[in-house]
Amino acid sequence: MTVASSTSQSGDAEVPPVLPSIPLTPEPGPREQSLGALAKDVTAHMSTLVRSEVELAKAEVTAEVKKGVQGSVFFVIAAVIGLFSLFYLFFTLAEFLSLWLNRAAGFGITFLLMVLVAGVFGLLGYLRVRKIRKPERTIDSLKDSAQMLSQRGKGDEQENVRELGDGSSGRHAAAG
Repeated sequence: MTVASSTSQSGDAEVPPVLPSIPLTPEPGPREQSLGALAKDVTAHMSTLVRSEVELAKAEVTAEVKKGVQGSVFFVIAAVIGLFSLFYLFFTLAEFLSLWLNRAAGFGITFLLMVLVAGVFGLLGYLRVRKIRKPERTIDSLKDSAQMLSQRGKGDEQENVRELGDGSSGRHAAAG
């Protein structure tokens, strides 16, 4: 390991990626720029802001998912050990039944009991999975939101053009 790579990572923490940011330099006032230039700047800043928020969310979610996966490995190991230990439980049950019955009958009864329990859990799993449906309300809500946002953006642009074109923005400011 080189010195450069050891200083870039401390322990298990990862260095987050560099995210785009909105420049914090003074910009010319509104009288010095045209309306189109101002709209372009606002659009660029909003786009950068949204991209930055998305990148931040990705970085946070990725880090949390990694922690969850690492933690779930221990649960998987515990489950595997638990499943292997069931072998000894069933073997003990078969030997216990062999105290009253033939040894082969004890193991046969234990086998049938295991198959019956597996069948019951398989049926319960099938019935539960069969009830899964696609999220209709979420899909409808997303479609409605997308439609509303696409219409809202067009309506706002037309309204702003009308206000600026007929000089009614002064009246709105005086009325407000």
